[in-house]
Amino acid sequence: MAAPHRIDVHHHFAPPAWLAEVRGRDLLNKNAADWTLERSLEDMDKTGVASSVLSITNPGLWFGDAAVTTRISRACNEYGAALVQKHPDRFGLFAALPMPDPDAALREIEYAYDVLKADGMHLFTSYGDIWLGNAKFEPVMAELNRRKAIVHVHPTLADCCKNLIPDVQPSILEYGTDTTRAMLGILFSGQAVRYPDITFIWSHAGGTAPFLAGRIESLLRSLKERETRLPKGAIHEMKRFYYDIAGASSKPTLSCLTQIVAVSQVLYGTDFPSAGPSLPVLNELLGCDFSAADLRAIERDNAVRLLPRLG
Repeated sequence: MAAPHRIDVHHHFAPPAWLAEVRGRDLLNKNAADWTLERSLEDMDKTGVASSVLSITNPGLWFGDAAVTTRISRACNEYGAALVQKHPDRFGLFAALPMPDPDAALREIEYAYDVLKADGMHLFTSYGDIWLGNAKFEPVMAELNRRKAIVHVHPTLADCCKNLIPDVQPSILEYGTDTTRAMLGILFSGQAVRYPDITFIWSHAGGTAPFLAGRIESLLRSLKERETRLPKGAIHEMKRFYYDIAGASSKPTLSCLTQIVAVSQVLYGTDFPSAGPSLPVLNELLGCDFSAADLRAIERDNAVRLLPRLG
């Protein structure tokens, strides 16, 4: 194994306060529940990962009680910031936000950036039956834009689509679909254009959006206020987004993604520990037909451009 150089932008942790709240809930992955700092460091060392950016995974933070969400978001962020402070070269932090409460989210953005020195923010694709792009979140997007925030977006299971197909886990179909719903929300609400200084990172290679890019673009023919919402088209904005390869490191998936976006927009991610050991992700990536320069960009250089502290 070469000296550690990779940067994993999709790496989860399980703060004790969060785990106490979510244990026993649907969508809690056993691997995530069994997370320890030592397991993270061991997996990183085995796969040549120099730094990982920590974030919360499913079942997320929203369970219908705004006070609970606010409390556990703060606890997660303080726990994550302490890990970064102890291991500044090994970890970054995408801070949890207590959505869908915009006022609480604005307070947490201020605290996470100004006090905890977070590297970016972390959002889920939907909260109950509200998706990103909703007008309710406009103040949050405006503040993230003012901060020139890096925003990592993680999928979840929307209320609409639970248990639709027997024996098919939500991670197989619904997570990718909800990612696309959220991206369409950001695009067709006009928020992608109004807030160009937000750097979005979409999990899992953008879900189903790259495959559906042509169909998405065709919606522009009937889009009202196109000149203000998407004057240059949906694919133009999709090309500006970033995409991690967690759960999407196979040759067919990355071939589809890189037909839409440049390699400069692709980031290494593993979904550890939810997806288990991350070596299969790395092996799939190494089996793709990327040049040495492109591989280096995906594994490290693109992330360093966004997160120079980890370089």
